[in-house]
Amino acid sequence: MKITIFGTGYVGLVTGACLADVGHDVMCMDVDQAKIDKLKNGQIPIYEPGLDDIVKHTVEAGRLAFTTDAQEAVQHGTLQFIAVGTPPDEDGSADLQYVTAVARSIGQYMDDYKVIVDKSTVPVGTGDKVKAAVRAQLDHRGLELEFDVVSNPEFLKEGAAITDFMKPDRIIIGTDSDRAADVLREVYYPFNRNHDRMIFMDIRSAELTKYAANSMLATKISFMNEIANLAERLGADIEAVRRGIGSDPRIGYHFIYPGCGYGGSCFPKDVQALARTASDCGYDAHLLNAVETVNYAQKHVLFDKISHYFRGDLKGKVVAIWGLAFKPNTDDMREASARTLMDDLWNAGATVQAFDPEAMEETQRIYGDHEGLSLCGTKEQALRGADVLAICTEWKEFRSPDFAAIASTLRSPVVFDGRNLYEPEMLERHGLIYYAIGRGRNQFHS
Repeated sequence: MKITIFGTGYVGLVTGACLADVGHDVMCMDVDQAKIDKLKNGQIPIYEPGLDDIVKHTVEAGRLAFTTDAQEAVQHGTLQFIAVGTPPDEDGSADLQYVTAVARSIGQYMDDYKVIVDKSTVPVGTGDKVKAAVRAQLDHRGLELEFDVVSNPEFLKEGAAITDFMKPDRIIIGTDSDRAADVLREVYYPFNRNHDRMIFMDIRSAELTKYAANSMLATKISFMNEIANLAERLGADIEAVRRGIGSDPRIGYHFIYPGCGYGGSCFPKDVQALARTASDCGYDAHLLNAVETVNYAQKHVLFDKISHYFRGDLKGKVVAIWGLAFKPNTDDMREASARTLMDDLWNAGATVQAFDPEAMEETQRIYGDHEGLSLCGTKEQALRGADVLAICTEWKEFRSPDFAAIASTLRSPVVFDGRNLYEPEMLERHGLIYYAIGRGRNQFHS
C-alpha cells in the first residue's frame, strides 16, 4: 500500500520506517530541507534504538523515500498520515497550525480518494477541522473528491518506540467510514496477526483516548511524588510503600516510581492541553490542574535539597549532574528535569559539570557555550572538581557505579538522587551521604 507521512519528527519517522519495514511503500515529507537531506544521506536526526537500521535497509530496498515536495507527497499515497508537531500555545492549548497546513496541502494537491489519518496528538474536534480545511481547498478548486478523516493516535514510548509500533498493545481507530476502516485494517494487518488489537470508535472518542491515556499516566507519577514528599515528612520509605501498593493488581507497578518530575514531549503538553480543552467547554478539571502543579513543584525538589545542604549558599559551588535527557534511551531534553535543576543552580550562583550518554549534542544545541555549564566526556570526568553529585536520569550505566571512587572524588561525599537508583545503606557503607526522593532516613524537607 502506498502511504505518505507528513512530518519526520519522532512520530513521523518511526511510523514511516516501521510501515516500510513490513512492506508498504512509504514517502515521508517535511518542509525542513536540511533534515530531509540528512535522512537521504542516512543521518537520523533523533536517537531511538534500532531506528537507524530500519531506515537504512528500507531506503536501500526502495520502500522508504523522503521529500520536501508537498505535491509529490500527496499524490504518492492513498493514505496521508499527519504526524507534525502540536506544541503548546501560550494558553496551554495545542497549536494546530501545522496540522491544518498539512490538511490544506492535501486538499490542494489530491486528485483521487484519500484516507487522511491524524497521527499527531490533537485535541477533540481536530478531525472536524481537518475535514473542513480539506473541503475548503477542494471547493476552491471546484472539485468533488471523496476523502475520509481518521483519528489514529500514537502510543510510542521514547526509547522503546520500535517495539511499541511493531507489537502494539492496542491500535485505536476513530472513524465513521467503513471504507476507511477497511483500508486501516489492511495497513495494520502485519501488526495484528496474533490477535485483534484494533479498537474502533468514533473520531472524537479516539482523540480523547490519547489525551486520557497520557494524563492518567502523568497522574500516577504525580500521585507517587506527592506520597514521596509526605513520606519524607513522616519518616517513611517510599520504596517500601511503592512495593506495598504495587502488589495490588488494581494498582500495579507501572508508573508508580517517584522521582524529580516527568518531562518529555507528551505528558507535560498533553496534560496542559486536556485541561485547556476542559476549560474551553466550561469544565474545571481540578485533578488535571493538580497533576501539573505537583509536577512543576517536583522539578525543583533536587535543587531544594542541594540548597538546604549548603544552607542556601551555592555561590561558587560545582554540581556534577548525571543524566540530561528527560528519560533513558533518548536524547530528548524537552521539559527535562535536569533543565530545571540547572536553571535553579545557575540562578543561585553555582556551576554545572554534566554527562549524559546520548543527550550531549542536544544539550550543546540548547545551551551553546553557557558559562555555567561544562559538558564532560564521561560520568567520572563530571565528578572531578565537583562538590556534590545530582542524578536526574536513570540510565543503566548509572545503576552500579564505583561508589568508593565517587566518595573520594567529590569535594563533599554527597549524592542527590532524583530517581532513587540506590539503597541508602549501600552508599552509607562507602562513606557517602545520600539524599533521594521520599526515602525517609537522612532526608529533610523545607
